[in-house]
Amino acid sequence: MKYFAIILCSFISIAGYSQYAPQAGLSGNTAISAYSSLFTGWATTCTIQRGYMDIANASLGLVTNGDSTMAMGPADFGVVSLGDSGIATLTFEHPLFNGAGPDLAVFENGFRNPADSTEAYLELAFVEVSSDGVNFFRFPANSLTNDNVQIAGSGAYMDASKINNFAGKYIAMYGTPFDLDELTGIPLLNIDSITYVRVIDVIGSIGNHFTIDSMNRKINDPYPTPFPTGGFDLDAVGAINQKNVSIQEIKLNNKNIIKTYPNPVNDILHIDYFGDISDKLNVTINSVDGSIHNYFSITKDKNSISFTSYPSGMYYIILTENNGNQWMQKIIKY
Repeated sequence: MKYFAIILCSFISIAGYSQYAPQAGLSGNTAISAYSSLFTGWATTCTIQRGYMDIANASLGLVTNGDSTMAMGPADFGVVSLGDSGIATLTFEHPLFNGAGPDLAVFENGFRNPADSTEAYLELAFVEVSSDGVNFFRFPANSLTNDNVQIAGSGAYMDASKINNFAGKYIAMYGTPFDLDELTGIPLLNIDSITYVRVIDVIGSIGNHFTIDSMNRKINDPYPTPFPTGGFDLDAVGAINQKNVSIQEIKLNNKNIIKTYPNPVNDILHIDYFGDISDKLNVTINSVDGSIHNYFSITKDKNSISFTSYPSGMYYIILTENNGNQWMQKIIKY
């Protein structure tokens, strides 16, 4: 009996002090910057099911901040608030697949504690994926945050090293990564063809409306947040391993190839033109409304184009040969 008691105490001690990756900027964190070249695309559609400002006081109504477009495209500080148990369902131009390392990342607008870099104001959400739009499966999320004292709704900070696999773990412009490999072997889920990502607000109450993690523990995050901006604030979902977009290459004909990178771009877009002819290639950069932002010509070799002054958004690069043949490619500017 004494031997069993020693083992049990040791287990409790280990569990009590277990930690996960710390906040962005600290050694060992897993946060991915919104400007990372890992991203091959961003959510292109989003539908929102609003949650309550306070699920315990439904008379306050639903949250109203932002709209579904705020969650589409690159992370940019523009958010849509989900409210208590609110849901966002997102799709991508191309399916996600289980590749090396994380396959997607979710961005929220948390902010760091100015007095303690290990802490931040965080609002959490579960993340689920689907390969058919009907059956959704959740990444296992764990919370080791103390669940005896409620984290206040406003101005309360959390330690990221106490939570794992929750969207919102990291501060604004740093995405929480998710690896499809964790969902291997689940019937009705093809992790090499993920077409939907769902983000579900966590109700951080440790009272009557509590939510539990994968270890059956109550999840404690700022509650209540009885405002139009209440609940999880979704900024963006970025795709890392996405089918048909890993190589930004256009074959102009059997002999000439043009490569553009990085995509998305933040400051400098590189255009490499390979071929065995000396004809120039005319390049036009248009915004989605058709307005021309730049027009120039290139010949064979490496070329660099500044996107620094371009507003964030989607652009089209139109390539035109002397004979009039044209090709087009989408470029996203952070």
